[in-house]
Amino acid sequence: MIILSISLLRNNARTIFNLSATFVQNLNPQAMKKSEINFNIELDEQNVPENILWNATDKPGDADHTKAISIAVWDDIEKNTMRLDLWTKDMPILEMKKFYIDALGGMSQSLLAATGDDKMANSISELCDSLSKDLEKELNQAQ
Repeated sequence: MIILSISLLRNNARTIFNLSATFVQNLNPQAMKKSEINFNIELDEQNVPENILWNATDKPGDADHTKAISIAVWDDIEKNTMRLDLWTKDMPILEMKKFYIDALGGMSQSLLAATGDDKMANSISELCDSLSKDLEKELNQAQ
């Protein structure tokens, strides 16, 4: 079970958006282990993310900075996916492209582990390989 909560805190021209997900591993209340992942997003006056921090109960240390997050949640009733994609305004475009290639590659691995569908996972992996080669050319041209 996943418990998702969202909160907003407005402070003058800044808005802090907090997204928290709690993962419950056992429905037996006596044996329930909870893990939380928290995202704190500071928005500018136009509601564009300026800073994203994340932390988790199972992660050692303090909150870490990131420039982008991508979260997908399956709606079992509507049979569709809700997506939340956020990135800071200083996220470089080439890094954003690599971020999405890496995310697709991870989905390929997850799909294979969850379904055993080699054909679909390989198709996604091949797309990632092609996109990576294109990005490598683009990076070389930018230098």
